[in-house]
Amino acid sequence: QYIRVPKEWVIKKPSNISLKELMVYGTAGFTAALSVDKLLRFGINISGGDVIVTGATGGVGLFSIGILKKLGFDVVAVTGKKDKGDFLRNIGAKDVIGREDVEDSSGKPLLKPKWNAAVDSVGGSILSSIIRSIKYGGAVAVCGLAQSPKLDITVFPFILRGVSILGIDSVELHRDDKEAILHKISNEYKIDDLSLIYTEVYLEDIKYLVPEMLKGNLVGRYIVKID
Repeated sequence: QYIRVPKEWVIKKPSNISLKELMVYGTAGFTAALSVDKLLRFGINISGGDVIVTGATGGVGLFSIGILKKLGFDVVAVTGKKDKGDFLRNIGAKDVIGREDVEDSSGKPLLKPKWNAAVDSVGGSILSSIIRSIKYGGAVAVCGLAQSPKLDITVFPFILRGVSILGIDSVELHRDDKEAILHKISNEYKIDDLSLIYTEVYLEDIKYLVPEMLKGNLVGRYIVKID
C-alpha cells in the first residue's frame, strides 16, 4: 500500500475529491481535462457550435465528453463502436457518429466547416479530416495516436481558416500546471456521476479483462481494488 517516489512526482490531493475518484480519472482523465482547459484558454466558447471528440469510448474520449458537457458544450462523439451510442449519450454526447462519417479520403485540402473545436486522441487520417473541417478560428487539442502518429495535411486549414493545433502533454507538464488542473478536476471539471464511467474489479480479474481489452471489447474505466 506504499510506494517510494521522487518528491517532484508528488502532488497533494485536493480536499474535495477522493483517492478513488482520482484513480477513476487517472492519466486519461487528467489528459482530457488538460485538453479541455487548453481549448478554453485558447478562446473556444459555447456559442461557436459543436465540439467533436474522437476515440469517444476510450478514457480520454469519455472524460472529454463528460467535462465538456459539464461546462455546457454540445459534444459530438466519434466511435467505431456503434452499439455504444446510448452509453455515450448518457455520458453527455449530444450526437454519436461513426468514423466513416468523419474520415475523408478525397484529398481535398479543405472540407465543409462543421466543428467549433475538437479533442483528438486518434491521429492519422481522422485527425487530418477533422482539421480540414474545423470552422474559422477554431482549434484541435491533439493528445493521442491510436490510429497513427502520421499527419498528412496541407497548410491551407491554418493559413485560410486560422485553425490551430494545440499539443497536449501530461508528462513533462510543470508541477504548478499539474496542480492547477487537479484543482479544476476536483471542482468545475468534476463529472457529477462517475459511476457511469467506471467498473470496480479485483486483482484476479485482470487476467480475464486484459484479453478483452486487447480485442477492443471493453468500454469505460476499470478500477482495480487491491485487497
